[in-house]
Amino acid sequence: MDTTELENEHLEDKNIQSSITSQILKDDNTGEDEEIKEIVFSATEEETKPQVTESACPPQGRLNKCITNGVLLVMIWFAISSISSHGHYPDENSLGLLIVFCCSLIAGKLLEVSKIPSVPPLPPLLGMLLAGFTIRNAPYISEHVHISNEWSSTVRNIALTLILIKAGLGLDIQALKRLKSVCLRLSFGPCLMEACSTAVISHFLLNFPWQWGFLLGFVVGAVSPAVVVPSMLQLQEEGYGVEKGIPTLLMAASSVDDILAITGFSISMSIVFSTGGILHDLLTSFRDIIIGVLLGTFLGIFLQYFPSEDQIGVQKIIAFAWDIFQPLLFGLVGLEVSVAALKSDAIGISIASMSLALLVRISFTFFLVSFSGFNFKEKIFIALSWIPKATVQAVLGPLALETARVSSPHLEPYAKDVMTIAFLAILITAPNGALLINILGPRLLARHDPN
Repeated sequence: MDTTELENEHLEDKNIQSSITSQILKDDNTGEDEEIKEIVFSATEEETKPQVTESACPPQGRLNKCITNGVLLVMIWFAISSISSHGHYPDENSLGLLIVFCCSLIAGKLLEVSKIPSVPPLPPLLGMLLAGFTIRNAPYISEHVHISNEWSSTVRNIALTLILIKAGLGLDIQALKRLKSVCLRLSFGPCLMEACSTAVISHFLLNFPWQWGFLLGFVVGAVSPAVVVPSMLQLQEEGYGVEKGIPTLLMAASSVDDILAITGFSISMSIVFSTGGILHDLLTSFRDIIIGVLLGTFLGIFLQYFPSEDQIGVQKIIAFAWDIFQPLLFGLVGLEVSVAALKSDAIGISIASMSLALLVRISFTFFLVSFSGFNFKEKIFIALSWIPKATVQAVLGPLALETARVSSPHLEPYAKDVMTIAFLAILITAPNGALLINILGPRLLARHDPN
């Protein structure tokens, strides 16, 4: 028996070796056969797998997520309202916020899913802005939506905090190191130049005091990562401008640009609404900056170790919170603009002032990137991609109006003009900027094929 088994094993080894040898000799002719075998095997395997069909009920995907988040928000709303209101029923403020949130969310989703042939997708924040604007100016709806200034200001302050956190999380250290010189120029130069030019133009065209001119300049001088970053990510996935790092450059610089604008706005606010002298206000602002840098450095060192690397979910939490407050933010901004309060001549002068300052920004941006190794088409694209405005303007414009109402009512007309120009800046530059980025990107940037 042992001899027979050994002989059988020997014969099997010979058969295996001969089959391997013949397969190697026929290697050139078996490519198509192997592909046919793989196709037949995969088809047979798919037939044997159980077929899973997606049913329309219950809904799946994006619709399911919207319904889940909506129900969760309603539950949170009822819980907070039952505690805050005396009668344990939702008061008019919470009801108004819920209406603004739902309308803004629906308008943003409709604008996001609506596709116009040969036109790139528009940012959802534009639909949210128009939803609030419609609620404020619709004859019947505006009478039943009431939100106090305290509630509106609180929501916008929370949104401002989230914007600053998102700006810090959006910083790419490796991109800053690799493109540090041009990134620093692009982060500080266009914002400061537009702020200064806006101050000069508004002083002579709108009769703004100089301090209000600089406050307006830092409001409209910030670029919007909410528009720039998604568009750049799409271009980066398609390979446009990747070889020279253009999408990474614009995404990294947009966060620093926002931080600079918010800092300049805070300094201008302290000067505008202060009762002391200008020198005292400047010293106070400088002191606040030093304290902020020291506290930021300490907290940065602390956050380097806490939470630890094994604790994930921080960005997911911020992203979820931003999904809640983004419709509220842009809806409340649209809610502040009343057609009846707008003056026709003021709208024309405001658009003219904003357009002149924007031309200065585009020209100066083109000059700043002229000596950084980019060709003419790439410089044109970078300059035109640096114009969308949305998020920071939605927070800072109403903030000046709220401060004027509380502390200095005699300055409220200037604050209303700032609010109007901030609204017009979002309405004009956000959709046009998104269109320019998505249309000019494939035409002006070189495409890098990783294969």
